[in-house]
Parts: sequence; C-alpha cells; structure tokens
Amino acid sequence: MKCAKCGAENRKGRKFCAKCAAPLARLCPSCGASNEPGEDFCGECGAALTPAARESAQSSPASWSGLPIRVTSGPETLAKDSELDGERKTVTALFADIKGSTELMEDLDPEQARAIVDPALKLMIEAVRRCDGYVVQSTGDGIFALFGAPVAHEDHPQCALYAALRMQEELRRYSAKLVSDGGSPIQGRIGVNTGEVVVRALETGQGHAEYTPIGHSTNLAARMQTAAPVGSIAVTEATRSLVEGYITLKALGATKVKGLSEPVNVYEVTGLGPLRTRLQRAAARGLTKFVGRRREMDALGHTLQQAKAGHGQIVAAMADPGVGKSRLFYEFKAQSHSGCMVLEAYSVSHGKASAYLPAIELLREYFEIGSETMTASGASESSVRYSGWIVHSKTRCPISTRCLASSNLAIRWRGWIRTSSAAGRWRRSNACSCARA
Repeated sequence: MKCAKCGAENRKGRKFCAKCAAPLARLCPSCGASNEPGEDFCGECGAALTPAARESAQSSPASWSGLPIRVTSGPETLAKDSELDGERKTVTALFADIKGSTELMEDLDPEQARAIVDPALKLMIEAVRRCDGYVVQSTGDGIFALFGAPVAHEDHPQCALYAALRMQEELRRYSAKLVSDGGSPIQGRIGVNTGEVVVRALETGQGHAEYTPIGHSTNLAARMQTAAPVGSIAVTEATRSLVEGYITLKALGATKVKGLSEPVNVYEVTGLGPLRTRLQRAAARGLTKFVGRRREMDALGHTLQQAKAGHGQIVAAMADPGVGKSRLFYEFKAQSHSGCMVLEAYSVSHGKASAYLPAIELLREYFEIGSETMTASGASESSVRYSGWIVHSKTRCPISTRCLASSNLAIRWRGWIRTSSAAGRWRRSNACSCARA
C-alpha cells in the first residue's frame, strides 16, 4: 500500500505510513476502491469499512425493511445469493384443535387458560415429532403439521394417522386427569388429507423463515378437522386409498364442505389395521410370479437345516432398496414348510423414536396380541397365548402390556409360572423386569 504523502510502500493492513506516520487510504473489502482515512462507508459501492459502521447498518431498519420475501427450498437452508422457486411435493397435512376451547376459556383468566391449553398442545406436538412430522404452526388451541416434507417418507399418510391416533389417546388421558382434578374435560378433533402442494420457506425478516405449503390439499385437511366428530379423526378419500389395510376406517358418507361445489367422502379412523408393510398389502392384492433367486433360496434352506440340527443361524440379506429382499423372505417362508414357529418384525421409518420396536413386535406376535385389539399405546384387551395356557383378558399378561407399550423401556424376560389352584391364574417368578433405556 503506497503512502499518498511520502510515496513509501507499506505492508497490507497498515493504517499509518511506517516512514512519515501519515494515515493511509482505506481499501474497500467489497469492491477494492480506495477511500480516504476516517470514512466509514465506501464511496463506490456503499459497503461498510469499519466494524462500527457495519453494526450500525445491520441495526438500522432502513437497511432491511424493504427486502423482498424470498422463496427458498427449506426451513434450515435459506438461499442467500439467489431467489429459488418452491418445491412441488405430495404431502399429508394434519390439523388438530381442542373442541369448544372458546367456551372453555370464556370465564377463565388468560393464565388459567394457558395452564390448560399448553399441556394439550405439547402432547400434540410430541405426537407429530415422534412420527417424523413437521409442525408448521400453532393455531392457538391446535396445530398444523406436515408429513412428507421437509423430511420425505414414502409412508407419510400412515405416519400422519399414527400420530393422530396417539394424539387422541394422549388427549383422552389428559382430559381424564383434568376431570379428576376438578376441571372440565377437553376433546380434540383431527382432520387429515393427502395431496400435492408447493412447499417453500418464506424469509419474513432477518434470520426468520416460515416453511409453509400452499395448495388446495391443506385447505381440505382443515375442512376435515371441522367435519370430524368430536374426539375422532376424519380423513378424505385420497388418504383412505393410501392407508387402507394399515388403518381401520368407517365411512361417514358424502359431506358438503364449505368452499367446494361437490360433496366429499369422509372417513373416520377407528384404529390400527392388520398390515404393516407394503409387501403385505401387495400380497393381499396378489403378487406377480416369483422368478429366479435359486441360489439365495438354497442358501436359506441350508441355514434352516443347520438351525434344526441345533446350530443357531443368522442370515442377513443385503441389497439396494427395491430389489426384492422382503419378497425373498416371503417366498422362502411360503415354500419351506418347515414346521417351525415364524415370528416377524419390521423396521418402519416412523419407528426411530421407539426403542426396541422390532423386539417389541416379536413379543406381540409371539403372545398373539393382535393389532385389531391393540390401542394406540399398545394395551391389549384380548387373551394371549403362553406355552399353551390362556391368560384371561382381565389378568395381567405374562409380559406386561405396559412394557410392550412403552417405547423407552428395555424388557428383560425371566419367566412366569402358573399356579396349581385356579385355572388361568398366574403369579410372577422373577417376573418381567423393566429398566429405562
């Protein structure tokens, strides 16, 4: 850097000349233009030259209040250098609220109302997050959530309804607690719809963005919420066609929906269905002919013979998604006729929040706790099998259904024995031991 007074060359970054102590010109870090000493902003591009000037520019409302809203691809990765279009996606929208919240809060102080509503909202949000959903916003006494965006899941309609079932069960428990404490009961309504939307993140100010969808599908989900019977879940035909078999539904008939010219078929969710995987659903419809895989089938047959001979075996089928791993095991199970007990469990995308979920599913299948008799939390009202004996529905299962229902419990089985007195009576012998995971 050359001194304008004495012409001496100085190292970059110097503020004063090392020969004559004269102030050196200041170069703009943005455009490289030379500026006089003491100037705070570049005369060429207007960029701040000092930290104080930069801080002043950022805190001034005039510097950002006129910025346009920018549309970006996601809530956490906002584009800084370019404006991006929204992304078209198929998602499942869920609206949930507390029925009669206005009447409930009419005679309450705002602090008292908050003490009632906030725990319910937290239960709703937790149910959504547990099934990998995204809470778009809180609507005061309810929430609006998305499944399938920004995190994509191939089974997002099922995830949404699993979250809705959990939500209703937790709200019923919370309502019972309010009543036991002398308060008024609360009930929720949930509406769900699946369809195409355009999702985008709206940057509404510095450092703040809202990830929101736009499209008819979300509006219809909101209408389903108002059409849902109190304490239930209402879904559209589009969602029903995607979850049939995974979820049990009851037709409510064609319903006139505000804003639509034609009535809409509405269905009420009544519980979990018998299916868990896409292969199970495809098998119910009819599979194509199984061709090839002779070498793999022979390898599985050999390991089965080894297991029958008393040598325990583990087989892992590894391949890219969609090449037929599940179909291979399905066909082997159908063709082997081994006479062995077969227990199956599956990993599902929304099961990440549930510890030991495959192990819990194995136990449920062994004790024949069917999905048709399971509540959303896993409690069973049916009889279950244990070594040929029957445990009646009003007694505790050999492994407590509370243990099976608790996703954050590790289960250690030690055994149950049957008493010699009354049939169907059980007593514990170093019984089901549970520890927090």
